[in-house]
Amino acid sequence: MKTVMSGLDLRAIANELSQMAGSHCKKCYQPHYEQVVLRLRAKSGGNTDLVLVRGKRIYTSQRDRPMPQYPAPFAMVLRKVLTNARLKAVEQVGFDRVLRFIFENSHGTFHLYVEVFRDGNIILTDGDDLIIQPLTHATYADRTLKKGVAYSPPPAAQDPYELDFDSFSELMKSSDKNLGRTLGGVLNLGGGISGAICAETGNDADTEIKEVDLKVVWDTLQTMLHGEWKGYLFSGKDGYEQAWPIVLTTLKDMEYKEYETMCEAVDEWLGPHDAHALARREAEALDVAAPGRGHSTDVERLERRLAQQERALEGFAVKVEKQQEIGHLIQNNWTHVEQLLEQLQHAVNSMSWDGVKKAVKEIEWIQSVNAADRSFIAFLPDDEGNPGKQATLYLDETVHQNAQRYFQAGRKQKDKSSGAIQALEDTRLELSRAKKKQAKREASGQVAKVKRAKRLWFENHKWTMLPSGHLMVGGRDAKGNDSIVKKHLSLGDRYLHADLHGAPSCSLRNSQGFVVDTQPPAHIGNDMPAFRLVDKIDADLDDEVTELAATMALAWSRAWNGGGAHGTVFWVKPGQVSKSAETGEYVGKGAFVIRGQRTWYKDIDLRLGVGLIAINGIPMLLASNVEHISQICNRYMVITPGREKKENIANKIYKSTGIAVDDILPILPGNCEVIEDSGLIKFNNPEPNQ
Repeated sequence: MKTVMSGLDLRAIANELSQMAGSHCKKCYQPHYEQVVLRLRAKSGGNTDLVLVRGKRIYTSQRDRPMPQYPAPFAMVLRKVLTNARLKAVEQVGFDRVLRFIFENSHGTFHLYVEVFRDGNIILTDGDDLIIQPLTHATYADRTLKKGVAYSPPPAAQDPYELDFDSFSELMKSSDKNLGRTLGGVLNLGGGISGAICAETGNDADTEIKEVDLKVVWDTLQTMLHGEWKGYLFSGKDGYEQAWPIVLTTLKDMEYKEYETMCEAVDEWLGPHDAHALARREAEALDVAAPGRGHSTDVERLERRLAQQERALEGFAVKVEKQQEIGHLIQNNWTHVEQLLEQLQHAVNSMSWDGVKKAVKEIEWIQSVNAADRSFIAFLPDDEGNPGKQATLYLDETVHQNAQRYFQAGRKQKDKSSGAIQALEDTRLELSRAKKKQAKREASGQVAKVKRAKRLWFENHKWTMLPSGHLMVGGRDAKGNDSIVKKHLSLGDRYLHADLHGAPSCSLRNSQGFVVDTQPPAHIGNDMPAFRLVDKIDADLDDEVTELAATMALAWSRAWNGGGAHGTVFWVKPGQVSKSAETGEYVGKGAFVIRGQRTWYKDIDLRLGVGLIAINGIPMLLASNVEHISQICNRYMVITPGREKKENIANKIYKSTGIAVDDILPILPGNCEVIEDSGLIKFNNPEPNQ
């Protein structure tokens, strides 16, 4: 399978992307640690995502792709610099696997370099190529990629576009490699294209250059470099395997599909995978989660610790064995080692260390010397008397002392391993206890205790999930109301408000919501419905959804504790909500002016369902429409306004589920009467199968 783009692929991609010159960068996202998405808006209108996967591929896409609620630091830098900047040009650096995107705005010119080789990188620079921010800081032998340093591309390889036939012939004839290696390496064409040229010209890759008609090879190369490029997606037995801008001779027998552009072919092949980058990022966070990072249960945390300790213990054993083996080899080859020590000591005394460094290059038993600590790395004889394992020997020490160095190092590793063994046993004991506690909790109906660094953003507000999957949030106080309207009320959303003084401002999100989690963490279990928060859902926001949302808007108001069984709620568009008052009027904190026509919902019944679900791997309670809760939750209750304090009910739910009281209280709208309980307060442990 082809895993990275070639120089020819990027030349075709650059030509295609050049057609987007004049587009403006509207948003920058980083849905995964190695993926950056620039949302470009064309002059003619319409958005296109430029997908940059460092070290692998570059293409455009119009797929729906969930994006993080909060941008990563690198995405923040890109937004600060590139938002509303105009894409001026797209260029390939030589024939290397590097593309340069040139942006321009009122502050000047900026370059975005995308490196598609090895680990790859994405580097933002100013117009003078001074690095503003790289995706990853890196240091190589010939260049450094970090903030404030001038960007230097990788050492330039041969650009076949700069050759004419004479220079091509000279370059080919001067090569000491065969035809395939010369085309692939010396001419920088890569294995795929060089193999296709060999096949097209009737040559074997191993053919010597002198036996090749270079004019035929040159003509074939020019056809590939200057041909009509499209996008071709080739299929193997396991599905799509590679994409090329041309149909290579070596791939003609494979089944393939033609597209108008290379970007379309790549998007068809790898677009679905890249579109789920955020979900993969969240899953990876769960896999490596630990206290203070992400979230995990005690059992998961201890299992990771146990695995690490077992690997460390295995490493100690290998190190001990290696040190002891070399110590014995030094002793068993006493005469050999003694002669090496004497000879090198004599050489140092007679010609200094500089002379010795040059001389040892011709000695097969010595690998290298180190003047600083007066040592050298020597080969010890194997069973057949040939150079075998290496050992560091010190000139100022005897054979016995050199051997003892390795034995002492082995003993130190043994001491470390004894401590590691005890730590391993402690972890095993702790894990056993944690598993027993978890089994006991599960038997009693309590969910796994999950440690997490922070709450999901919507937990700072009143919130609910509607049957359609839409997210609705409401303010807890005046400051929260301001936050809802200013930060979480966008075009396409709906603003809801109960017809009561002091009722919370509510935002029914048009796109943001929840989808079923197809790969929930193991601690969730099979009896708890699992969902993921996403920034894009497929369901439409219609009047039926809004009417159900109105029930929650009323329940979050003082109507719940006011003694009434019914109430009224209205909704308006975001553009009708304003903080600007008329002359002589004052709009206080958390209050807003509603202008224009309102849509009313009257005689709303105050009955709610409260059920146990998991969102992003975290067990929590959800309050919503009764029918919705009863359909999705195995454990739930139905409540109406009542006299029992919500603190008492929260304590009962805590004892049954293990969810913290502080996480339960915000879900309950007020004092309640539980009119139906399906295992949320009184857990019914199912009988085991006989």
